[in-house]
Amino acid sequence: METEEQHEPPERGRSSVPEQGTKGRSRSVRLGLAAASVPAVLLLTSAFIVQPFLIPSSSMDPTLRVGDRVLVNKLVYRFGDGPRRGDVVVFDGTGSFSREADPDANPVVAALREAGAATGLARPAETDYVKRVIGVGGDRVRCCDRRGRIEVNGRPVDEEYLHSGNAPSAVPFDIRVPEGRLWVMGDYRSRSSDSRDHLGEPGGGTVPVERVIGRADWLGWPPSRIGSVPSGAGSGHD
Repeated sequence: METEEQHEPPERGRSSVPEQGTKGRSRSVRLGLAAASVPAVLLLTSAFIVQPFLIPSSSMDPTLRVGDRVLVNKLVYRFGDGPRRGDVVVFDGTGSFSREADPDANPVVAALREAGAATGLARPAETDYVKRVIGVGGDRVRCCDRRGRIEVNGRPVDEEYLHSGNAPSAVPFDIRVPEGRLWVMGDYRSRSSDSRDHLGEPGGGTVPVERVIGRADWLGWPPSRIGSVPSGAGSGHD
């Protein structure tokens, strides 16, 4: 007599191939999403928190050298005081150091270039500059005293960061920095196009604080130079 178990159809062997295929596809999707999210995270971080910046010229040598990549702190001035004397800042020079952007420029090329610059893989935009703050709003900055030093509010500035053999400035100037603006200069004075070169233009060579992208706080590349960027806190003591 057949038992109840004998009436049950034999269980078919389950093939493992479909499950592996599904798992494989699922894993590929996850890996793809993870890979796609990396550049998005980098761009978001660069836009709001820390932006890598490739040093394109020798104007800040020896503090910053051609090819260095600095990390620009974009939060420091957003939640604290504005730029201080001695800070090394990255700023958009449009309207002060550079002309307005070309409205006929290819938007796709511009977007790709901006993305490359934002991740430190490409040269920054031609309107972006890195300089040291010498004077802030309300300061009187002049060059030079009897010993050839720059004065801020009548006091000489101890500029230990200057490139060896460079004078503080070969160009005499005497300016009162308007409120909300900055007087900026490179550390390699003889190779720096800075506030001195724009004295006769709107703003008298000064840069609006609102155009400051952030403060260059850290050197991230090359490995032999990793560390903090010297602030030059000795400049412009009150």
